[in-house]
Amino acid sequence: MAEDAKAKGNAAFAAGRFDEAVRHFSEAIDLAPANHVLYSNRSAAYASLQRYDAALADARKTVELKPDWAKGYGRLGAAHLGLSDAEQAVSAYEKGLELDPANQALKAGLADARTAASRSRGPPPQGASPFGKIFQGPELWAKLTADPTTRSYLQQPDFVKMIQDIQKNPNNINMYLSDPRMMQVIGVLLNVKMRAPTDEMASESPESEQAKPQPEPAKKAPEPEPEPEPMEVAEEETGAKRRKAEALKEKESGNAAYKKKDFETAIQHYTLAMELDDGDISYLTNRAAVYLEMGKYQECIKDCDKAVERGRELHSDFKMIARALTRKGTALVKLAKCSKDYEPAIETFQKALTEHRNPDTLKKLNDAERAKKELEQQEYFDPKIADEEREKGNELFKQQKYPEAVHHYTEALRRNPKDPKVYSNRAACYTKLGALPEGLKDAEKCIELDPSFSKGYTRKGAIQFFMKEYDKALETYQEGLKHDPNNQELMDGVRSCIEQINKTNRGDISPEELKERQAKAMQDPEIQNILTDPVMRQVLIDFQENPKAAQEHLKNPQVMHKIQKLVSAGIVQMR
Repeated sequence: MAEDAKAKGNAAFAAGRFDEAVRHFSEAIDLAPANHVLYSNRSAAYASLQRYDAALADARKTVELKPDWAKGYGRLGAAHLGLSDAEQAVSAYEKGLELDPANQALKAGLADARTAASRSRGPPPQGASPFGKIFQGPELWAKLTADPTTRSYLQQPDFVKMIQDIQKNPNNINMYLSDPRMMQVIGVLLNVKMRAPTDEMASESPESEQAKPQPEPAKKAPEPEPEPEPMEVAEEETGAKRRKAEALKEKESGNAAYKKKDFETAIQHYTLAMELDDGDISYLTNRAAVYLEMGKYQECIKDCDKAVERGRELHSDFKMIARALTRKGTALVKLAKCSKDYEPAIETFQKALTEHRNPDTLKKLNDAERAKKELEQQEYFDPKIADEEREKGNELFKQQKYPEAVHHYTEALRRNPKDPKVYSNRAACYTKLGALPEGLKDAEKCIELDPSFSKGYTRKGAIQFFMKEYDKALETYQEGLKHDPNNQELMDGVRSCIEQINKTNRGDISPEELKERQAKAMQDPEIQNILTDPVMRQVLIDFQENPKAAQEHLKNPQVMHKIQKLVSAGIVQMR
């Protein structure tokens, strides 16, 4: 994410690792090439490396992307000044001040640029202070900000005015040498370790100070967005951090109130957190959660939409955006009153899953789709129309127009999916059309809806008979006779099945037909279990090798049932 790379760049810049900062800002620019702040930050890093050509290119890009941003012209002026183009620097700073006349950092930069321009037009005046040159150039404010002591001075208006006065006229430094702060500034600018300010120190010459061992240059202070105006950046940084810390406290207070079910208080805290820091969409999503608990679904949806929109602008974590979308979808489900109302909720859940595939979101999507389907069925339910469609199907069946009959039976089931007669009728149609698996499924559904309806058993048994699964058809017919013992159609079915099974046992069927029946039987899980049972395998061996022992096995009802199952399936023949 661009924000992550930017944060790494800011941290590296603050630590003085400018090459690393450039690398991270470049990565962020690749991810967000239209973000003017990233070019501005990289320009500052290039300037710190004294690579002013690159700093100038980034500054120009910053101004191009955001021509009404005063700080961009500060970058531009600093780069021109680093390239010793004082006239262009003056022009850039003046343009920035047109946009923000009260910007002290731009005013200070303009003073530097004008001083440099004056020096470039003629020789320096005689008697100029030897310290004058160290107060010129774009590095002045950066060095003062980097030192802990002088950084605090920048908050003092008289100190800032004193430095600006010296920038305008370096000879005025002699007026301020009695100020202890000035000696500290000179030490920082010369990279010299100064002793505590005393009158004696004020009289020491620069040469004696320069003779002392020089420590490593102080590292620059952390900046969230490195700008060429150190004083202003420090103020912004402090204010932003303070507001962010206050916002987090408000969020924690809101979380505590939410857990206590004190929703109104929670909303107040989350709202204040948003006002303090609009760069974190979690405040919006948290407030949306409160509205959801309160049943204020429209308010919840509005907050979620704002969170998604703001999250896109900030390039927020995709998980945060997915969370906002999921919360919106949940609110839409709560508002749904008919099947069509579920459509926007389902669409929202699908969008959330494209951002982040979360199991909770997936479950909510499946639940919404299921609820929509159930409502559609309820809305379409009409027993009267279902009966009319069934009668139309019956007429077409009599005319042997089976596809058309299936269409009307299907419509009847959509209108009333609990009518077993329609399933029975459609099963008969499928049988006529040779669609035996579909017919079997309808017959089984018919029996499931009404186990006492004999037509369901006759339909199922007939289909199994046509599929040459005589053992299964026999079981179906026998099950139907339990509910309707005198049903002639069921009794005829039993006789037909027994006749076919006996023909198999007598060997009155062709080898091809026997082979076909056995192949089908071997696909039956029950037959497979019988044949893989070690006990039954031994029984079958005894039938071939030890008939006396086999007779003993037949006294066991379970073994006898399994043998009959194998015989009915054509796997075993009894002669």
